[in-house]
Amino acid sequence: MMRTPAFVVIAEFQVKPGKLQAFLEAARDDAKHSLADEPGCRQFDVICPEGADDTVVFYEVYDSRAAFDTHLETPHLERFRRAFPPLIVEERPVRFAERQHP
Repeated sequence: MMRTPAFVVIAEFQVKPGKLQAFLEAARDDAKHSLADEPGCRQFDVICPEGADDTVVFYEVYDSRAAFDTHLETPHLERFRRAFPPLIVEERPVRFAERQHP
């Protein structure tokens, strides 16, 4: 049986010194509600890469581009969009991909 590739979103943020915990709190709220409230959200990881103390990466997996578009209209994403700008130095370009496995 062939599965449709999932739609992947990779977002990366450079957080201001001393603001990581506040940023992570806002990020966790968005991730938690994305998974709980959006049937099309399969996975939402909030990642802090080793050796990059000021960087946070989101790895999000959706059933489709349409499911991601639905995510863009949610109240929890709006809360995150209001919360994060004063906490970051830079939001790097978002990358989109198709997950081929699993």
